[in-house]
Amino acid sequence: MRALLCGCMALAVLTGCGAHNSASPVTAPGAPVSAKTAALEAGAATLQSRPPIAAINTYLDGFHYYCGDRHGQMEAHHYVTILNEDVMQAVIYDGNQRDAKLMGVEYIISERLFKQLPPQEKPYWHSHRYEVKSGTLIAPGIPDAAEHALMSKIVNTYGKTWHTWHTDRDKTLPLGEPALMMGFTADGQLDSALLRDRDRRFDINTAEVREARRDIPAHPVAAGADACRAPHKM
Repeated sequence: MRALLCGCMALAVLTGCGAHNSASPVTAPGAPVSAKTAALEAGAATLQSRPPIAAINTYLDGFHYYCGDRHGQMEAHHYVTILNEDVMQAVIYDGNQRDAKLMGVEYIISERLFKQLPPQEKPYWHSHRYEVKSGTLIAPGIPDAAEHALMSKIVNTYGKTWHTWHTDRDKTLPLGEPALMMGFTADGQLDSALLRDRDRRFDINTAEVREARRDIPAHPVAAGADACRAPHKM
């Protein structure tokens, strides 16, 4: 899986597709970056290594909603690191441009690991079955065959997501407490306007993506997942 995702990301870098088309909806308050700060930043970029950042090798775009409030929906840009065959981790932004705001994190585990979780832990996790099969989760910039193979790996995984900056609501700074987020599980839940806007920016047709993924084998959602019914906060 690691080799597959790294190969896909290399292709995305070479083609330069799928990025820089989604602006952050938030403008953070503050003075413009000074020449001194810019020089310090440039020096640090030259002299320091960033292994955790360099390990990010996959870009996924999808949608989340607040646990307990399905009307609170937003697009989520995931930048993913593959830790091993069973665990991935993602940093989540509200856009894919340089000034994108960090919204939160998602931990992604295999079905095997999910089934081993204690019962009281499972409601924090959401399935990826519908997101993949519906075509609403995409990997922009990689060839169709590579994306199909990637989604075949993701379809039976589970995610635990916390957002710390609710940029759909807080338009200046991260306010309040982190919130547990969920993924959509059926048609009619996701705001069609959000989906249309995403498809326009990425020049895709989710219905066509959905049709192309009909042959991806998907297991029934494991018991205990997608069970969040009330808001959860840290």
